[in-house]
Amino acid sequence: MVCWIQHGGMSNGVKCLIRFCSEVHIGNIGHEIRTCEGPNSASRNSLHVWRPGTVRDVLGFPYCYHLFDRVGKPRVVHKEKYTVPRLPAILELCIQAGVDVERYPTKRRTRPVYSIDGRIADFELDDEDGSSEAETSPEAWSCQSPLPQTSSACTAHAGDRTEEITVREMSSRTLQSWLEMRSGGVRLMRKYGVVTCGYCPDVQVGPKGHKVRMCKASKHQQRDGQHAWQEATVDDIVPLNHVWHVRDPAGDSVPLANELKRYYGKAPAVVELCVRAGAPVPAQYRSMMRLDVVPPARDEYDLVA
Repeated sequence: MVCWIQHGGMSNGVKCLIRFCSEVHIGNIGHEIRTCEGPNSASRNSLHVWRPGTVRDVLGFPYCYHLFDRVGKPRVVHKEKYTVPRLPAILELCIQAGVDVERYPTKRRTRPVYSIDGRIADFELDDEDGSSEAETSPEAWSCQSPLPQTSSACTAHAGDRTEEITVREMSSRTLQSWLEMRSGGVRLMRKYGVVTCGYCPDVQVGPKGHKVRMCKASKHQQRDGQHAWQEATVDDIVPLNHVWHVRDPAGDSVPLANELKRYYGKAPAVVELCVRAGAPVPAQYRSMMRLDVVPPARDEYDLVA
């Protein structure tokens, strides 16, 4: 899905505020709605300072630590902060559910595991040569690059395939993939635990949260940087990142007015981007986008009953 956005040029027209706050707007120009809460927002009357955004601003996945053994050693300690690899939480959830990724091996058990006096009794047979354990050690992980490399042949093939389909088809496929990813994440999270910090957006896939002291949210000094873990939802691993909905893309030369904000709808950034590119509006987001509301003109808003 990300490759379609990058190679297809659908990210054109995305405006995002990175310097002061994390709000994103899909359009040729930024809106004038006064919702900025970043530094020095009072001096700017809560107006945003816009600059072109990227795909990561529209579709950003939180990262978590990879667990080689989610049963035997389900927690990453602070000293393993730089040795254990991090990957998108949705990918780690799929790996723990059974997907095999060569770069992120995990231990699959064929025999039951018992807890005796708080200790895990593992009856799995170890490899005689111990090769698998050496390949999956934290030291071996640290020598690898954080992201897998894409071959030039695969990239060229993806580029040729993208040219064969239209932007409308590309946006429809992207939106459908995103919806399927969210629905699949909900089903997986019913069986495999995911936790999030109650103070910051950090997440961890597994039965327990990690022990890395990297929380920088409110009152983190009292917790020595430890996270306050609680049960997560699908919005924590696949953020929605709502943006203001633009009803008429052809009239995008006029920014959204602050006095008319109660007439504007909202939608996740991915949905708004794909709809702007020609994808049909999903049924579950029609009410949020307020498609049945016609915003008045700037000089008529005070006349609306």
